[in-house]
Amino acid sequence: MVALREQGSRFWYAVAAVVLMLAGFGVLADEVVEGSTLAFDRAVLMALRVSGNPADPIGPSWLEEGARDVTALGSVAVLTILVVVIAGHLMLVGRARTGWFLVGASVGGTIISTVLKNIFDRPRPDLTGIVRIYTASFPSGHATASAVVYLTIGALLAATVARWSHKAFYLGVAIFLTLIVGLSRMYLGVHYPSDVLAGWLIGAGWAMACVLVAKVRR
Repeated sequence: MVALREQGSRFWYAVAAVVLMLAGFGVLADEVVEGSTLAFDRAVLMALRVSGNPADPIGPSWLEEGARDVTALGSVAVLTILVVVIAGHLMLVGRARTGWFLVGASVGGTIISTVLKNIFDRPRPDLTGIVRIYTASFPSGHATASAVVYLTIGALLAATVARWSHKAFYLGVAIFLTLIVGLSRMYLGVHYPSDVLAGWLIGAGWAMACVLVAKVRR
């Protein structure tokens, strides 16, 4: 009975966390629409650029190359390959429902990101010569997608082990990957900090909501 009560408490804490993240996204989106974040956004990006050459990030050339490699971890191509491989593995070992759950959560997050980009249609930072960009700025698609995919995978892996140290490791790695992808977008100058924060909020909120729905169904 005590265990069930504790499990119920954790569930409602998670629900509250999802609500807070979505509310945080709403507040941030409102500030972005009003232009209240623009001064801060630009100040952060300029602090990461060489003085007099906004197209050149600060630091040695290997750091910029490394940031490009890291940012690819949140690209559509890399995340699609990762999801297909892991979902395929789950289906081969008899966990097809979990595999389809991962696919559904990932596709849903991509759709949400695309719809929000089209709604807000925020121009990208006016920095050129770093990486090619094709979509609107808010929220960051890389930040959103990496949060959805890595946090969902982290939650699935954490559910397979009993020790909290193991759970913390899987979730910690997922959070770390999500953070470095978002930070690389700011460093490369292709997204404002508010774009990345919005992507983290909506992506993490969606991933947690999907996990909660899956738990309720089980």
